[in-house]
Amino acid sequence: MNAALSIVDEPLTETVLIVPGMHCAGCMAKVERGLAKLPDVAYARVNLSARQVRVAHAPSLAMPELMSALETIGFASQPRLEEAKAAPSAVKPLLAPLAVAGFAAMNVMLMSVSIWSGADGATREMFHWISALIGVPAVAFAGRPFFSSAWSALKRGRTNMDVPITIGVTLATALSLYETMVGGTTAWFDGTLMLLLFLLAGRVLDATMRDRARSGVESLLRQAASGAMVVTPAGGLDWVSASDLVPGMLMRVAAGERLAADGEIVAGNTTLDQSLLTGESAPIAAAVGAAVHAGTLNIDAPVDVRVTATGKDTSLAEIARLMEVAGQSRSAYVRIADRASRYYAPAVHTLALASFIGWLLVGAGFYQSAVIAIAVLIITCPCAIGLAVPVAQVVACGALMRAGIMVKDGSALERLARIDRALIDKTGSLTLGCPVPDRAAISALSGEQAGIALGLASRSRHPLSRALTQTLTAAGVSPATLDDVTEVPGHGMQGHWNGVPVALRRPDSAGSIAVVLGIGSEPPKLIAFVDGLRPDARDALAALAGSGVESSILSGDNAAAVAEVARATGLTGQASASPTDKAAAINRLQNAGHRVLMVGDGLNDGPALAAADASIAPGTASDVGRQAADVVFLSDSLIALPRTVRAARRTMRVVRQNFALAIGYNVLAVPLAIMGHVTPLVAAVAMATSSILVIANSLRLVGAAE
Repeated sequence: MNAALSIVDEPLTETVLIVPGMHCAGCMAKVERGLAKLPDVAYARVNLSARQVRVAHAPSLAMPELMSALETIGFASQPRLEEAKAAPSAVKPLLAPLAVAGFAAMNVMLMSVSIWSGADGATREMFHWISALIGVPAVAFAGRPFFSSAWSALKRGRTNMDVPITIGVTLATALSLYETMVGGTTAWFDGTLMLLLFLLAGRVLDATMRDRARSGVESLLRQAASGAMVVTPAGGLDWVSASDLVPGMLMRVAAGERLAADGEIVAGNTTLDQSLLTGESAPIAAAVGAAVHAGTLNIDAPVDVRVTATGKDTSLAEIARLMEVAGQSRSAYVRIADRASRYYAPAVHTLALASFIGWLLVGAGFYQSAVIAIAVLIITCPCAIGLAVPVAQVVACGALMRAGIMVKDGSALERLARIDRALIDKTGSLTLGCPVPDRAAISALSGEQAGIALGLASRSRHPLSRALTQTLTAAGVSPATLDDVTEVPGHGMQGHWNGVPVALRRPDSAGSIAVVLGIGSEPPKLIAFVDGLRPDARDALAALAGSGVESSILSGDNAAAVAEVARATGLTGQASASPTDKAAAINRLQNAGHRVLMVGDGLNDGPALAAADASIAPGTASDVGRQAADVVFLSDSLIALPRTVRAARRTMRVVRQNFALAIGYNVLAVPLAIMGHVTPLVAAVAMATSSILVIANSLRLVGAAE
């Protein structure tokens, strides 16, 4: 707070740094607190999924100073050189240690079974040596993620949750090797490897979810073209990459190309697909003077566009920033883990040290006291607590996947379980997103009129013309023979039929999606298009309401289209909502104490999907919509919404039960270990048993999607 006050009167600069070494809530807290202590820093906000920290600071504070401050607290960093700089995968470095720990644990366990069955003498010693030959290298390799993290913390005078794990694993391995060398009766290589296996499994699950969570921004920014043809002063054309475009350049954008920058049309008329910004289900006409945006698809004709904004200044980049900022703090359990991580390591160290000293004072030897202290370190390992959430999430996610519902971020189940409001986009979410000609309008056409309409529509690439062509062809209509057929971009098709002028054009007034068929002096025929509701939409909304979730429409479509769907579903609705409007609506509800679910499919829904407490998109959504959403349902039916909410609530009940089992285990086991009734092997087995209980309880979620 003092740092912020010292620079409150200065304009702030914002710097984003990649910090690959962050992997838990404790890391997040250390980075934020460490940077906030700098006198010229107003605040620091970590995005753990993206492995980034966003720092607001005085202009006088240079980036190298920020990087040096991070290095001081134990985190290497690097500048983010582009808006979608990809952080290294957190999963890949863990896969080899996980595989080694699993393979070694299985083999050493086979040796242990023989010893438990009564093998002694030379046979027992041989099995111990074989276990040592397998176990010591495996522990050294599989434990590297914990060892390196613990060493990084210790050499800077701090601790983390990996420190007691490292101490316990190292001491257990060393004493096991000592027992093997002196021909002792007990070694604990199997317990040590099991410990590492369970810890690594939990960390891989967590890292997998985080890697998936951060891909939405990268996918969004790929929607812009990689470059553009630019008109040179001499009148020629040169290809210029998007990063080299500057305001004032003149881009020539062909039909079928996406724009690489924001700009203004200075020559030509066309039709544009601007769904990423407006969510409109139909393309819009654009003429000279129209503002256009990066990522927009030019449908009909070439246009010249004067560049007004490039790179991070485009509307597309602004949407990406909204998504990134909104995703920085999404779950209450992160704050709980943050607090727990501060106290876990010191508490375990103190408990183990007290056990060691206490047994020395009552006359136990150094060896026995060390064994008891190691048992305490191992038995207090947070495996069961660490697995309580991810295992339940994985089982529930598997059940939902079999029902055609893909959960991309397991922690979303926690947020979904608490939602009480749902905001649903219209086009492609409540509806199927594929406008088709109204049956009544088609039936009202005479045979000649239908043939003329087909003759005109079949020569256009416009989405409405294609839909009309498919419908009329399926109805057995034959196209009329037309002459002089031309397409006027943004207006429609025109030609002649037996010398009579005919046209298929946009209606003069705004409203529902439609085309107008004109034939000579005949009254024009309006052919309306409808975007039908998804199957089970009304039942799904009723089920949500029965679960205590109030729903409403939040759409970028025009008011008439939204009103029509609102009447059909009985919901209230907000129309013409921009990406910023949608994020603001969610923020207002959240400030009022609501937990908000956003359901959307378009690129323009990306910030809202990221800002909501939880988000769902249909499988037909844009790439960015699917990447930004926590959940994607693959069927057309909207019944996936209440089904997912029910599964999430069941999952959180099981998670709470898992925590009760894990805490109960510690309450019973830790006193036994302190009293010396538990060896390191029994401690590892007990720890594994508590984990198995948690896993078994989580398996009850196999039918969670039913």
